[in-house]
Order: sequence, then structure tokens, then C-alpha cells
Amino acid sequence: MLAKVYSGVVQGIEAFPVEVEVHAGWGDTAIVIVGLPDAAVKESRDRVTTALSNSGYKFPMGRTTINLAPADVKKEGPSFDLPIALGLLAATEQLPAGRLHEYVVVGELALTGAVRPVKGVLPIALCARQQGRRGVLVPAANANEAAVVDGLEVIPVRNLREAAAFLSGEVAIEPVRVDLGRLFDEPVEEELDFAEVKGQESVKRALEIAAAGGHNILLIGPPGTGKSMLARRLPTILPPLTLEEALETTKVHSIAGLLQPGQALVTRRPFRAPHHTASDAGLLGGNVNPTPGEISLAHNGVLFLDELPEFKRSVLETLRQPLEEGRVTISRAAGSVTFPARFMLVAAMNPTPDGKMPGESRCSPREIQNYLNRVSGPLLDRIDLHIEVPAVKFRQIASDHPAEPSSAIRARVMAARRRQQERFRGRPRVLCNAQMGPRELRQFCVLDETSMELLRRAMNDLRLSARAYDRILKVARTIADLAGSDRILPEHVGEAIQYRSLDRQIWG
Repeated sequence: MLAKVYSGVVQGIEAFPVEVEVHAGWGDTAIVIVGLPDAAVKESRDRVTTALSNSGYKFPMGRTTINLAPADVKKEGPSFDLPIALGLLAATEQLPAGRLHEYVVVGELALTGAVRPVKGVLPIALCARQQGRRGVLVPAANANEAAVVDGLEVIPVRNLREAAAFLSGEVAIEPVRVDLGRLFDEPVEEELDFAEVKGQESVKRALEIAAAGGHNILLIGPPGTGKSMLARRLPTILPPLTLEEALETTKVHSIAGLLQPGQALVTRRPFRAPHHTASDAGLLGGNVNPTPGEISLAHNGVLFLDELPEFKRSVLETLRQPLEEGRVTISRAAGSVTFPARFMLVAAMNPTPDGKMPGESRCSPREIQNYLNRVSGPLLDRIDLHIEVPAVKFRQIASDHPAEPSSAIRARVMAARRRQQERFRGRPRVLCNAQMGPRELRQFCVLDETSMELLRRAMNDLRLSARAYDRILKVARTIADLAGSDRILPEHVGEAIQYRSLDRQIWG
């Protein structure tokens, strides 16, 4: 007899439907799996047969063929265990096949028949809704994750017998439901706060501008001045994730297996801080079976690169395309996979190898230049703000005067973001000033004569590139938004130019 069970496979961050066809026929007892299965899928044969026996079902005698269609798409991971087991039960008439076509099934089987959680359930649930299925059968630990998809029955199953009993109508399982509004409204106790940072008001101002416009920022200063401390507090002033951003972020984290058991949605902006020994594949993603790298795990959040010159030059250069396009494409012999990578880059570095400013350093000019040359000009051009982080004075450290809390800064950032949302309404690809293209720059960054002359002199004196010109306009637009101004004024342009001059003083 032939049985068909519906499942899904994840490629990139999207899922595609897979039909698990099971045919139980005559011949020597054997189970053959075809349809480009990887090693984990091939091993499911032993897991499934043992789970069937331990769950009290009969093992199929004769030659059983399992086809995972479409046959030209590689199938990876243990998520096909449960659909294969249910297909075997239906093909051997131990389970009525009447309701199998209504549900998409995923899950890994333990040898006892228990259903274990798997990666990538959210993309598969979205695919099931797109295919018009009634619902999904998923491991109980993944049920909340799938339940964020509206209009889909999410049936949590704990073991093989429970899944079979539900499909045969012997038991009723209440679908899992998740209140999305409640997820976003849950109060979050921030462990970090800008109120804990003494002094550094100019750096806090630059970080506020970066957060308000989604700009990349480079912090340059000696060790111990608070660069890492400031960077780690940046997520506390960023606006909350929208539902669309949260779904996209959760898909990436689900594929990477980073969701906690029972977690429904990633509701806080991610903060990723890879070590400077990270490889190309670790940062961008890749390996034999492409998986998301650090830049994709930081999607809609912050990627913090501490000790920027210590990263391998080849690793840093691979960041250039994702910074421009907001996505990364990984090409392998088997095909290409695209992951989203729209993140805020926050980088920190010392100005010289020994950590002192150039005028105070004992290193030779050649040593300093070799150290700085590890960060290329094209990469610096893609960083909108460059800010010096000076040493904190003793009176600031010892002061009892309370610093401004993250909540106050965040309120100004969100007000500026609301102005941008209004401005870019009808432009779904542009969510903040940093994402403006040439068309938006011409329309929303018009300068008066005084501002244009100021910018012309800065371009000539600092020998800035055309890309830096665009970056100054975007930052000036953000500064104007923070000031509540519809027009970009000369003082906004002047402040934006300030944030491009430091790299020319040091690298020049």
C-alpha cells in the first residue's frame, strides 16, 4: 500500500513542502530512503524502526521504499523521523490515512517513541499556511514557536502513539495558541543601562544618533575608556522589534537552534559579539550545509566587533557586501543560499598597537600605520560615525551625579524613528535613514546654500569619498529628526561632518 505524509525542508530561512511517500511492498525485508537524504535522514531508518517496535506497532515486513519528493532538493536533519513513522503506519494499515493530507508533520523520534524538538519549525509552519494546510503536528517543545503563525492549528505531540491516536481520531488534542500582543507587552528588566556609564557624553550622543538612524559606528580610544561597556548598552536604547522583524529574527534563530524550549518569539533585538578569532564561515555563515553566521544572527539587532584590527583582514572584507545590501549569499557547489543580514555594526579599536593615542604612543609610525592598515578604507567608508572615546576623568568617575538612563534616550530615539516611519511610508525596503538609497537622498536630504558650502569644504579638506558624502547626508538627516526639524540645517551638517573627521586625523 502507498501512503503520503506532508512535511517541509528549510533552505536559507524559507521552507519548502516535502511529500514523504511510503510504499510497503513484497520482497526481502529492507527499508530504502531515496530523494537526496543526508546522513541524518538515512539514519532515521534505524530510529524509526526501533521507535515503532517500542511503541507497540508492527514492523513492516518486505521491501519498503520511502521517497522524499521533490527528489532534486537535499533533505537534511532528523525532522523527517515522525512523518516517516506515520507514513509506515499508514502504508501497513495500522493507521487510517484519512487525515494525513490535512497536516504538515515534523519531529525527531527517540528510540522510545518520544518526539524530540527540531530546528526550523517556524519557517515550516509559515510554509504550511501558504500551502493551505489545516495545521501542523510538531514536537511539544516547538509548539509555541509554530503557534505565532495565525490561522493554523498547531498540534503538540509528545510521542509517536499520541500522534497516531490524534490522526486516527481516538484522542483530541487542543491546539496551542499564543497571544502575540502579550508577548510584546511583557515587561523586560534591563540588566544594562546607560545610567551606569560615567561621563562620555559625546560618545552617548553619537550612539543615540546611531540608534535613531540605524547607522554603523566606530569607537576609537585607549583601553579602559568604556568602549565595550557603551556598545553593550546600545540595545537598551533601540526601538522594540515590530512583528514582521520579530518573525524574521525568530526564523533565523530557529534555523540555528538558538530558541529556548517553549520560546515562541524573539522579542528583543539580538546583540552578537563574536571573538576576533572568528573565521569567514563563522561570521558570514557557511560550512558544507550553509547555516546562519554571526551577521545573520545579528539581523535586526547589533553586531559588535571588539578589537577590530585583530580580526583577519579577509574576514573584515567579507562584511562589505552585507553592510551595503542587508543580506549575505553563500554559494556552494550544491547551490546558493541567502540569509538576511540587516544589522547595526558597532566596532571598537585602539588607535595604536599599545593602546595610546598617536601623539603619546611609543610605537614607531610604521608600526602604527601597519596596525591601522588592517582596517581598509572601503570598510571605514561604510561606517557612518567615527567617534573618539577619551579617558574618563577622576571627578567624573567619583561623581554622584546620576547619568541619563537608557529609558530617556530611548524615548528620543523612538520619536525620531516615528518621524522616519512617516517619511518612508509606502517604501517597505527603507525602515530608517541608514537604509536610504540615492532616490531617497535626493528627495529627503535637500540642503540650503550654507549647508552645501559647508559640506563642499569638508569634502575637499578631508578628502572624503562619494560614499562618505552620502553617509554625511544620512547622519545629518537623523540629527535633524532628533531635533524635530523637517529641514536639514547647517548645524546638523556640521555635527555630521564631525563624525567623519576622526578617521582622517588618525589614518591620514
